Amino acid sequence: MADLSKPNVPRFSVDVHQNAYLPEGGRAVDAIVTVTATGGGAPGGAVTAPHPYAPWPGPSAAVVLMVDCSGSMDHPPAKMRNARDATAAAVDTLRDGVRFAVIGGTHVATEVYPGGGRLAVAGATTRAQAKLALRRLSAGGGTAIGTWLHRADRLLASADVAIRHGILLTDGRNEHESPEALRAALEMCAGRFTCDARGVGTDWEVKEVTGVASALLGTADIVADPAGLAADFTRMMENAMGKEVADVSLRLWTPVGTTVTFVKQVAPTVEDLTGRRTEAGPRTGDYPTGSWGGESRDYHVRVEVPPAHIGQEMLAARVSLVVPRPGDASPPGASGSGAGTVRDPGAQGLIRAVWTDDLAASTSIAPQVAHYTGQAELAQAIRQGLELRKAGDIDGATARLGRAVQLAGASGNADTAKLLAKVVDVVDAATGTVRLKAKVAEADEMTLETRSTKTVRVKK
Repeated sequence: MADLSKPNVPRFSVDVHQNAYLPEGGRAVDAIVTVTATGGGAPGGAVTAPHPYAPWPGPSAAVVLMVDCSGSMDHPPAKMRNARDATAAAVDTLRDGVRFAVIGGTHVATEVYPGGGRLAVAGATTRAQAKLALRRLSAGGGTAIGTWLHRADRLLASADVAIRHGILLTDGRNEHESPEALRAALEMCAGRFTCDARGVGTDWEVKEVTGVASALLGTADIVADPAGLAADFTRMMENAMGKEVADVSLRLWTPVGTTVTFVKQVAPTVEDLTGRRTEAGPRTGDYPTGSWGGESRDYHVRVEVPPAHIGQEMLAARVSLVVPRPGDASPPGASGSGAGTVRDPGAQGLIRAVWTDDLAASTSIAPQVAHYTGQAELAQAIRQGLELRKAGDIDGATARLGRAVQLAGASGNADTAKLLAKVVDVVDAATGTVRLKAKVAEADEMTLETRSTKTVRVKK
Protein backbone atom coordinates (compact mmCIF):
# COMPACT_ATOMS: atom_id res chain seq x y z
CA MET A 1 0.00 0.00 0.00
CA ALA A 2 1.38 3.41 -0.93
CA ASP A 3 2.19 5.78 1.93
CA LEU A 4 -0.08 8.69 1.11
CA SER A 5 1.08 10.63 4.17
CA LYS A 6 4.56 11.39 2.82
CA PRO A 7 5.58 15.08 2.85
CA ASN A 8 4.42 17.14 -0.14
CA VAL A 9 1.84 14.52 -1.13
CA PRO A 10 -1.77 15.59 -0.55
CA ARG A 11 -4.03 13.46 1.60
CA PHE A 12 -7.46 13.22 0.01
CA SER A 13 -10.82 13.13 1.73
CA VAL A 14 -14.30 12.60 0.29
CA ASP A 15 -17.55 13.99 1.71
CA VAL A 16 -20.99 13.17 0.28
CA HIS A 17 -23.91 15.61 0.54
CA GLN A 18 -27.32 14.27 -0.47
CA ASN A 19 -30.92 13.62 0.44
CA ALA A 20 -31.07 9.84 0.30
CA TYR A 21 -34.86 9.61 0.51
CA LEU A 22 -36.96 8.66 -2.52
CA PRO A 23 -40.70 8.15 -2.98
CA GLU A 24 -41.94 4.65 -3.75
CA GLY A 25 -40.73 3.79 -7.24
CA GLY A 26 -38.28 6.71 -7.30
CA ARG A 27 -35.08 6.10 -9.25
CA ALA A 28 -32.95 9.28 -9.57
CA VAL A 29 -30.33 9.76 -6.82
CA ASP A 30 -28.31 12.99 -6.71
CA ALA A 31 -25.26 13.74 -4.58
CA ILE A 32 -22.58 16.41 -4.35
CA VAL A 33 -19.19 14.86 -3.70
CA THR A 34 -16.63 17.20 -2.14
CA VAL A 35 -13.03 16.12 -2.68
CA THR A 36 -10.39 17.88 -0.59
CA ALA A 37 -6.62 17.55 -0.82
CA THR A 38 -4.62 18.68 2.22
CA GLY A 39 -1.03 18.39 3.29
CA GLY A 40 0.47 19.13 -0.14
CA GLY A 41 0.50 22.62 -1.61
CA ALA A 42 -1.25 25.53 0.07
CA PRO A 43 -5.02 25.92 -0.42
CA GLY A 44 -5.73 26.91 -4.00
CA GLY A 45 -2.51 25.32 -5.23
CA ALA A 46 -0.26 28.24 -4.22
CA VAL A 47 3.42 27.58 -3.58
CA THR A 48 4.73 28.24 -0.08
CA ALA A 49 8.46 27.82 -0.63
CA PRO A 50 10.44 30.62 1.03
CA HIS A 51 12.08 31.99 -2.12
CA PRO A 52 11.12 32.09 -5.82
CA TYR A 53 14.16 30.02 -6.72
CA ALA A 54 14.00 27.62 -3.80
CA PRO A 55 14.68 23.99 -4.77
CA TRP A 56 11.57 22.24 -5.97
CA PRO A 57 10.14 20.51 -2.86
CA GLY A 58 7.48 18.47 -4.60
CA PRO A 59 7.35 15.79 -7.29
CA SER A 60 9.29 16.04 -10.53
CA ALA A 61 7.62 18.37 -13.02
CA ALA A 62 7.90 19.67 -16.58
CA VAL A 63 6.25 22.74 -18.12
CA VAL A 64 6.05 23.90 -21.75
CA LEU A 65 5.00 27.46 -22.57
CA MET A 66 3.36 27.97 -25.98
CA VAL A 67 3.41 31.62 -27.10
CA ASP A 68 1.44 32.84 -30.11
CA CYS A 69 3.83 34.53 -32.55
CA SER A 70 1.39 34.90 -35.46
CA GLY A 71 1.26 38.12 -37.47
CA SER A 72 -1.66 39.51 -35.48
CA MET A 73 0.53 39.63 -32.36
CA ASP A 74 2.16 42.72 -33.90
CA HIS A 75 -1.10 44.69 -33.78
CA PRO A 76 -0.49 46.69 -31.69
CA PRO A 77 3.28 46.10 -31.39
CA ALA A 78 3.03 46.27 -27.59
CA LYS A 79 1.15 42.95 -27.62
CA MET A 80 4.22 40.95 -28.64
CA ARG A 81 6.35 42.83 -26.13
CA ASN A 82 3.84 42.08 -23.37
CA ALA A 83 3.81 38.40 -24.38
CA ARG A 84 7.62 38.25 -24.15
CA ASP A 85 7.56 39.93 -20.74
CA ALA A 86 4.81 37.61 -19.52
CA THR A 87 6.70 34.51 -20.62
CA ALA A 88 9.84 35.82 -18.93
CA ALA A 89 7.84 36.35 -15.73
CA ALA A 90 6.57 32.77 -15.94
CA VAL A 91 10.12 31.47 -16.43
CA ASP A 92 11.17 33.47 -13.38
CA THR A 93 8.47 31.69 -11.36
CA LEU A 94 9.83 28.22 -12.15
CA ARG A 95 11.43 26.37 -9.25
CA ASP A 96 14.97 25.07 -9.52
CA GLY A 97 14.95 21.58 -10.97
CA VAL A 98 11.71 21.85 -12.95
CA ARG A 99 12.15 20.94 -16.61
CA PHE A 100 10.84 23.47 -19.11
CA ALA A 101 10.75 24.67 -22.71
CA VAL A 102 9.31 27.58 -24.69
CA ILE A 103 7.56 27.18 -28.06
CA GLY A 104 6.83 30.00 -30.50
CA GLY A 105 3.55 29.19 -32.21
CA THR A 106 2.53 30.20 -35.74
CA HIS A 107 1.35 27.86 -38.52
CA VAL A 108 4.29 25.78 -37.27
CA ALA A 109 5.71 25.19 -33.80
CA THR A 110 9.23 26.53 -33.24
CA GLU A 111 11.30 25.54 -30.23
CA VAL A 112 12.52 28.88 -28.89
CA TYR A 113 14.36 27.42 -25.89
CA PRO A 114 16.28 25.21 -25.31
CA GLY A 115 15.72 23.64 -28.76
CA GLY A 116 16.72 20.33 -30.24
CA GLY A 117 13.69 18.48 -28.88
CA ARG A 118 15.00 18.90 -25.35
CA LEU A 119 13.79 20.33 -22.04
CA ALA A 120 16.00 22.58 -19.94
CA VAL A 121 16.35 22.18 -16.18
CA ALA A 122 15.38 25.38 -14.37
CA GLY A 123 18.24 27.13 -12.62
CA ALA A 124 19.86 30.57 -12.61
CA THR A 125 21.73 29.92 -15.88
CA THR A 126 18.87 28.37 -17.85
CA ARG A 127 16.39 31.02 -16.71
CA ALA A 128 18.73 33.74 -17.94
CA GLN A 129 19.31 31.91 -21.24
CA ALA A 130 15.57 31.45 -21.77
CA LYS A 131 14.83 35.13 -21.16
CA LEU A 132 17.58 36.07 -23.59
CA ALA A 133 16.07 33.74 -26.21
CA LEU A 134 12.67 35.34 -25.71
CA ARG A 135 14.02 38.64 -27.02
CA ARG A 136 14.21 37.04 -30.46
CA LEU A 137 10.47 36.34 -30.56
CA SER A 138 8.78 38.28 -33.34
CA ALA A 139 5.35 38.24 -34.96
CA GLY A 140 4.71 36.71 -38.36
CA GLY A 141 2.81 33.76 -39.78
CA GLY A 142 -0.47 32.00 -39.12
CA THR A 143 -2.13 30.14 -36.24
CA ALA A 144 -2.27 26.33 -35.88
CA ILE A 145 -2.84 25.53 -32.22
CA GLY A 146 -2.99 21.78 -32.73
CA THR A 147 0.56 21.89 -34.09
CA TRP A 148 1.75 23.67 -30.94
CA LEU A 149 0.07 21.07 -28.74
CA HIS A 150 1.66 18.18 -30.68
CA ARG A 151 5.12 19.71 -30.18
CA ALA A 152 4.47 20.35 -26.49
CA ASP A 153 3.36 16.75 -26.07
CA ARG A 154 6.54 15.41 -27.65
CA LEU A 155 8.68 17.57 -25.38
CA LEU A 156 6.76 16.70 -22.22
CA ALA A 157 6.73 12.99 -23.08
CA SER A 158 10.54 13.02 -23.16
CA ALA A 159 10.69 13.73 -19.42
CA ASP A 160 10.38 11.05 -16.76
CA VAL A 161 8.36 13.28 -14.42
CA ALA A 162 5.19 13.11 -12.34
CA ILE A 163 3.65 16.45 -13.35
CA ARG A 164 3.34 17.54 -17.00
CA HIS A 165 1.80 20.93 -17.71
CA GLY A 166 1.37 23.36 -20.58
CA ILE A 167 0.55 27.07 -20.75
CA LEU A 168 -0.86 28.33 -24.04
CA LEU A 169 -1.37 31.93 -25.16
CA THR A 170 -3.14 32.98 -28.35
CA ASP A 171 -4.53 36.23 -29.72
CA GLY A 172 -6.30 34.95 -32.83
CA ARG A 173 -8.48 32.30 -34.34
CA ASN A 174 -7.12 28.90 -35.32
CA GLU A 175 -7.31 29.70 -39.03
CA HIS A 176 -4.41 27.66 -40.40
CA GLU A 177 -5.60 24.19 -39.54
CA SER A 178 -9.01 22.54 -39.67
CA PRO A 179 -11.25 22.20 -36.61
CA GLU A 180 -10.85 18.47 -37.06
CA ALA A 181 -7.05 18.77 -36.77
CA LEU A 182 -7.33 20.72 -33.52
CA ARG A 183 -9.87 18.25 -32.16
CA ALA A 184 -7.58 15.33 -33.06
CA ALA A 185 -4.65 17.03 -31.31
CA LEU A 186 -6.72 17.55 -28.16
CA GLU A 187 -7.89 13.95 -28.18
CA MET A 188 -4.31 12.78 -28.50
CA CYS A 189 -3.02 15.05 -25.70
CA ALA A 190 -5.88 14.41 -23.27
CA GLY A 191 -4.58 12.54 -20.25
CA ARG A 192 -0.96 13.13 -21.25
CA PHE A 193 -0.60 16.64 -19.82
CA THR A 194 -2.76 19.40 -18.38
CA CYS A 195 -2.89 22.83 -20.01
CA ASP A 196 -4.01 26.34 -19.07
CA ALA A 197 -5.11 28.50 -22.01
CA ARG A 198 -5.36 32.26 -22.32
CA GLY A 199 -6.74 34.55 -25.00
CA VAL A 200 -5.22 38.03 -25.21
CA GLY A 201 -7.10 40.93 -26.77
CA THR A 202 -10.48 40.31 -28.43
CA ASP A 203 -9.73 38.70 -31.80
CA TRP A 204 -9.62 35.08 -30.64
CA GLU A 205 -12.38 32.50 -30.51
CA VAL A 206 -13.71 31.77 -27.02
CA LYS A 207 -14.79 28.21 -27.84
CA GLU A 208 -11.29 27.36 -29.10
CA VAL A 209 -9.52 28.59 -25.97
CA THR A 210 -12.03 27.12 -23.54
CA GLY A 211 -12.05 23.91 -25.58
CA VAL A 212 -8.29 23.50 -25.08
CA ALA A 213 -8.57 24.03 -21.33
CA SER A 214 -11.57 21.73 -21.03
CA ALA A 215 -10.03 18.85 -22.96
CA LEU A 216 -6.74 19.13 -21.07
CA LEU A 217 -8.25 19.77 -17.62
CA GLY A 218 -6.76 23.23 -17.23
CA THR A 219 -8.09 26.75 -16.79
CA ALA A 220 -9.20 29.25 -19.43
CA ASP A 221 -9.45 33.02 -19.21
CA ILE A 222 -9.29 36.27 -21.14
CA VAL A 223 -6.60 38.90 -20.74
CA ALA A 224 -8.29 41.76 -22.59
CA ASP A 225 -5.46 44.21 -21.93
CA PRO A 226 -2.06 42.79 -22.94
CA ALA A 227 -0.49 44.80 -20.13
CA GLY A 228 -2.03 42.31 -17.71
CA LEU A 229 -0.30 39.27 -19.20
CA ALA A 230 2.74 39.24 -16.90
CA ALA A 231 0.65 39.14 -13.73
CA ASP A 232 -1.63 36.46 -15.18
CA PHE A 233 1.27 34.28 -16.36
CA THR A 234 2.92 34.57 -12.95
CA ARG A 235 -0.28 33.40 -11.22
CA MET A 236 -0.68 30.52 -13.68
CA MET A 237 2.87 29.34 -13.12
CA GLU A 238 2.53 29.67 -9.35
CA ASN A 239 -0.54 27.44 -9.50
CA ALA A 240 1.25 24.96 -11.74
CA MET A 241 4.17 24.87 -9.30
CA GLY A 242 1.68 24.17 -6.49
CA LYS A 243 0.50 20.89 -8.01
CA GLU A 244 1.71 17.87 -6.07
CA VAL A 245 0.09 14.91 -7.78
CA ALA A 246 -1.19 14.31 -11.32
CA ASP A 247 -3.57 11.87 -12.97
CA VAL A 248 -5.99 11.69 -10.06
CA SER A 249 -9.24 9.91 -10.91
CA LEU A 250 -12.66 9.91 -9.28
CA ARG A 251 -13.70 6.25 -9.14
CA LEU A 252 -17.38 5.31 -9.11
CA TRP A 253 -18.64 1.81 -8.31
CA THR A 254 -22.33 1.01 -8.77
CA PRO A 255 -24.26 -2.18 -7.94
CA VAL A 256 -26.07 -4.35 -10.45
CA GLY A 257 -29.04 -2.54 -11.99
CA THR A 258 -27.73 0.95 -11.24
CA THR A 259 -26.58 3.22 -14.07
CA VAL A 260 -24.57 6.44 -13.97
CA THR A 261 -26.53 9.33 -15.47
CA PHE A 262 -23.73 11.88 -15.24
CA VAL A 263 -20.62 12.97 -13.34
CA LYS A 264 -19.86 16.70 -13.46
CA GLN A 265 -17.29 18.88 -11.75
CA VAL A 266 -19.33 21.82 -10.42
CA ALA A 267 -16.73 23.81 -8.47
CA PRO A 268 -14.58 25.76 -9.05
CA THR A 269 -15.91 25.48 -12.60
CA VAL A 270 -18.55 23.43 -14.40
CA GLU A 271 -17.01 20.58 -16.40
CA ASP A 272 -18.90 17.52 -17.64
CA LEU A 273 -16.78 14.40 -17.08
CA THR A 274 -19.45 11.86 -18.05
CA GLY A 275 -18.04 11.04 -21.47
CA ARG A 276 -14.48 10.69 -20.17
CA ARG A 277 -15.14 7.55 -18.16
CA THR A 278 -12.67 4.70 -18.47
CA GLU A 279 -13.66 1.24 -17.27
CA ALA A 280 -11.75 0.06 -14.21
CA GLY A 281 -13.37 -3.27 -13.41
CA PRO A 282 -16.86 -4.74 -13.03
CA ARG A 283 -19.39 -1.88 -12.67
CA THR A 284 -16.50 0.50 -11.91
CA GLY A 285 -15.44 3.57 -13.87
CA ASP A 286 -12.76 6.24 -13.46
CA TYR A 287 -13.30 9.92 -14.26
CA PRO A 288 -10.16 12.07 -14.76
CA THR A 289 -9.72 15.12 -12.54
CA GLY A 290 -6.19 16.24 -13.52
CA SER A 291 -3.52 17.57 -11.17
CA TRP A 292 -3.97 18.55 -7.53
CA GLY A 293 -2.25 20.65 -4.90
CA GLY A 294 -3.86 21.74 -1.65
CA GLU A 295 -7.43 22.45 -2.80
CA SER A 296 -11.07 21.37 -2.76
CA ARG A 297 -13.45 20.63 -5.63
CA ASP A 298 -17.10 19.59 -5.86
CA TYR A 299 -18.65 17.00 -8.18
CA HIS A 300 -22.32 16.35 -8.96
CA VAL A 301 -23.06 12.64 -9.36
CA ARG A 302 -26.44 11.35 -10.50
CA VAL A 303 -27.24 7.65 -10.69
CA GLU A 304 -30.43 5.78 -11.56
CA VAL A 305 -31.32 2.91 -9.27
CA PRO A 306 -33.88 0.12 -9.69
CA PRO A 307 -37.28 1.10 -8.24
CA ALA A 308 -38.09 -0.31 -4.80
CA HIS A 309 -40.79 -0.38 -2.15
CA ILE A 310 -41.24 1.71 0.99
CA GLY A 311 -38.77 0.81 3.71
CA GLN A 312 -36.11 -0.60 1.42
CA GLU A 313 -32.65 0.92 1.16
CA MET A 314 -29.51 0.28 -0.85
CA LEU A 315 -26.02 1.50 -1.57
CA ALA A 316 -26.51 3.43 -4.83
CA ALA A 317 -22.79 4.12 -5.48
CA ARG A 318 -19.39 4.12 -3.82
CA VAL A 319 -17.04 7.02 -4.59
CA SER A 320 -13.28 6.80 -4.08
CA LEU A 321 -10.07 8.47 -5.28
CA VAL A 322 -7.31 6.83 -7.30
CA VAL A 323 -3.92 8.57 -7.12
CA PRO A 324 -0.37 7.83 -8.33
CA ARG A 325 1.95 6.27 -5.82
CA PRO A 326 4.12 8.96 -4.18
CA GLY A 327 7.40 9.47 -5.99
CA ASP A 328 6.28 7.58 -9.10
CA ALA A 329 6.67 9.30 -12.45
CA SER A 330 3.69 8.25 -14.50
CA PRO A 331 4.05 7.70 -18.25
CA PRO A 332 2.11 10.10 -20.48
CA GLY A 333 -1.48 9.00 -20.83
CA ALA A 334 -1.48 6.92 -17.66
CA SER A 335 -4.87 6.85 -16.00
CA GLY A 336 -5.90 6.32 -12.42
CA SER A 337 -6.69 2.69 -13.08
CA GLY A 338 -3.30 1.79 -14.51
CA ALA A 339 0.00 0.67 -13.07
CA GLY A 340 1.71 2.98 -10.61
CA THR A 341 -1.56 4.03 -8.95
CA VAL A 342 -3.44 3.06 -5.84
CA ARG A 343 -6.88 3.75 -4.44
CA ASP A 344 -6.59 6.08 -1.46
CA PRO A 345 -8.23 4.06 1.36
CA GLY A 346 -8.99 7.22 3.33
CA ALA A 347 -10.87 8.88 0.50
CA GLN A 348 -14.21 7.15 0.13
CA GLY A 349 -17.85 8.17 0.27
CA LEU A 350 -21.15 6.32 0.00
CA ILE A 351 -24.24 7.43 -1.94
CA ARG A 352 -27.39 5.87 -0.53
CA ALA A 353 -31.01 5.39 -1.57
CA VAL A 354 -33.83 4.97 0.96
CA TRP A 355 -37.49 4.65 -0.07
CA THR A 356 -40.04 6.37 2.18
CA ASP A 357 -43.68 7.42 2.27
CA ASP A 358 -42.74 10.64 4.08
CA LEU A 359 -43.58 13.24 1.44
CA ALA A 360 -41.52 15.99 3.10
CA ALA A 361 -38.44 13.79 3.24
CA SER A 362 -38.72 12.45 -0.32
CA THR A 363 -39.34 15.87 -1.92
CA SER A 364 -36.58 17.72 -0.05
CA ILE A 365 -33.52 18.66 -2.10
CA ALA A 366 -30.11 18.78 -0.42
CA PRO A 367 -28.90 22.41 -0.34
CA GLN A 368 -25.66 21.49 -2.08
CA VAL A 369 -27.49 19.70 -4.90
CA ALA A 370 -29.91 22.60 -5.35
CA HIS A 371 -27.08 25.14 -5.36
CA TYR A 372 -24.97 23.41 -7.99
CA THR A 373 -27.94 22.54 -10.14
CA GLY A 374 -28.54 26.30 -10.25
CA GLN A 375 -24.89 27.01 -11.00
CA ALA A 376 -24.91 24.59 -13.93
CA GLU A 377 -28.12 26.19 -15.20
CA LEU A 378 -26.49 29.62 -14.80
CA ALA A 379 -23.58 28.64 -17.06
CA GLN A 380 -25.99 27.21 -19.63
CA ALA A 381 -28.24 30.28 -19.55
CA ILE A 382 -25.28 32.61 -20.18
CA ARG A 383 -24.01 30.48 -23.04
CA GLN A 384 -27.45 30.26 -24.66
CA GLY A 385 -28.20 33.94 -24.08
CA LEU A 386 -25.01 35.11 -25.75
CA GLU A 387 -25.55 32.77 -28.71
CA LEU A 388 -29.11 34.09 -29.17
CA ARG A 389 -27.84 37.67 -28.92
CA LYS A 390 -25.28 37.03 -31.66
CA ALA A 391 -28.03 35.45 -33.78
CA GLY A 392 -30.20 38.55 -33.40
CA ASP A 393 -32.89 36.88 -31.28
CA ILE A 394 -33.46 39.78 -28.88
CA ASP A 395 -36.41 38.25 -27.02
CA GLY A 396 -34.71 34.88 -26.57
CA ALA A 397 -31.43 36.47 -25.45
CA THR A 398 -33.24 38.72 -22.99
CA ALA A 399 -35.09 35.78 -21.46
CA ARG A 400 -32.01 33.60 -21.04
CA LEU A 401 -29.72 36.36 -19.77
CA GLY A 402 -32.50 37.49 -17.43
CA ARG A 403 -32.65 33.98 -16.02
CA ALA A 404 -28.86 34.10 -15.61
CA VAL A 405 -29.11 37.34 -13.63
CA GLN A 406 -31.75 35.75 -11.41
CA LEU A 407 -29.64 32.64 -10.77
CA ALA A 408 -26.45 34.63 -10.14
CA GLY A 409 -28.22 36.78 -7.56
CA ALA A 410 -29.93 33.87 -5.82
CA SER A 411 -26.68 31.88 -5.48
CA GLY A 412 -24.49 34.79 -4.43
CA ASN A 413 -22.32 34.59 -7.52
CA ALA A 414 -21.35 38.27 -7.36
CA ASP A 415 -18.52 38.07 -9.92
CA THR A 416 -20.81 36.64 -12.61
CA ALA A 417 -23.53 39.15 -11.68
CA LYS A 418 -21.05 41.99 -12.30
CA LEU A 419 -20.11 40.57 -15.70
CA LEU A 420 -23.78 40.18 -16.66
CA ALA A 421 -24.41 43.82 -15.72
CA LYS A 422 -22.01 44.85 -18.48
CA VAL A 423 -24.17 43.07 -21.07
CA VAL A 424 -27.68 43.79 -19.75
CA ASP A 425 -29.38 46.55 -17.78
CA VAL A 426 -30.80 44.89 -14.68
CA VAL A 427 -34.32 46.09 -13.85
CA ASP A 428 -35.09 43.49 -11.15
CA ALA A 429 -32.51 40.82 -10.32
CA ALA A 430 -34.91 38.79 -8.19
CA THR A 431 -37.34 38.26 -11.07
CA GLY A 432 -34.70 38.22 -13.81
CA THR A 433 -36.13 41.31 -15.52
CA VAL A 434 -33.46 42.82 -17.77
CA ARG A 435 -32.96 44.79 -20.97
CA LEU A 436 -30.17 44.08 -23.44
CA LYS A 437 -27.67 46.93 -23.65
CA ALA A 438 -27.67 48.62 -27.04
CA LYS A 439 -23.86 48.63 -27.14
CA VAL A 440 -21.62 46.10 -25.45
CA ALA A 441 -17.83 46.19 -25.47
CA GLU A 442 -16.49 43.09 -27.20
CA ALA A 443 -14.11 42.46 -24.31
CA ASP A 444 -17.02 42.47 -21.83
CA GLU A 445 -19.02 39.96 -23.86
CA MET A 446 -16.00 37.68 -24.32
CA THR A 447 -15.15 37.89 -20.62
CA LEU A 448 -18.67 36.84 -19.67
CA GLU A 449 -18.58 33.93 -22.11
CA THR A 450 -15.12 32.77 -21.06
CA ARG A 451 -15.89 32.91 -17.34
CA SER A 452 -19.47 31.62 -17.57
CA THR A 453 -18.54 28.24 -16.06
CA LYS A 454 -16.92 29.70 -12.90
CA THR A 455 -19.00 28.87 -9.85
CA VAL A 456 -19.21 29.78 -6.18
CA ARG A 457 -19.22 27.28 -3.35
CA VAL A 458 -22.28 26.54 -1.27
CA LYS A 459 -22.80 29.13 1.47
CA LYS A 460 -21.94 27.78 4.92
